[in-house]
Amino acid sequence: MDLFKKSPDLSKLSYAQIEDIAKKCALCDLAKTRNKVVFGNGPVPCDLMLIGEGPGADEDEQGLPFVGRAGQLLTKIFESVGIDRNKEVYIANTVKCRPPENRTPKDEETKACFPYLEAQIRIVAPKIILLAGAPACKVILGNEEPMSKIRGKWFKYKDTDISIMPVFHPSYLLRSPSKEKGAPKWLTWQDMIEVKNALDCVKKVKELEK
Repeated sequence: MDLFKKSPDLSKLSYAQIEDIAKKCALCDLAKTRNKVVFGNGPVPCDLMLIGEGPGADEDEQGLPFVGRAGQLLTKIFESVGIDRNKEVYIANTVKCRPPENRTPKDEETKACFPYLEAQIRIVAPKIILLAGAPACKVILGNEEPMSKIRGKWFKYKDTDISIMPVFHPSYLLRSPSKEKGAPKWLTWQDMIEVKNALDCVKKVKELEK
């Protein structure tokens, strides 16, 4: 199998070409233990993008992001505010291969994978990015503050007009089942209402520009 040992130039390649390269990638040690590369899933282009941490066991088996218990909860979270995950959200992770035992990806692993993620953002061209969990915030924003401090706040992606909101990772919400006011699930509900409103504004602007 032709494995890439050096990061290729992705700047002028199509989505399909980049995905094909990613599926043969061996830029970090995660390639040695993966079952399948989990590149990303969703419509391209897409106004709303979600970036998580990394694939788990179910994702590694199926080759799709967020298909396990956390993914099922994520689908319900989107549905609760009227967002169709399959039609309105593009989903990816900071790394495309499962870290052993679902550990947090190492810096060298996220750095090796970042060119793929950067290319996905370029081609998907989202107006809004949700960062699910602290590892995604560290990679995209360089922000290592606790999620309790930054979730629900708006940021910008580099020097673009892409709006970014950190949100609790669904796997964290599975461990924090309370829906009482102020609890993580309740806070996520507030965040998603704001995201839905922002997404509706994006759609209205597009309609006016037609």
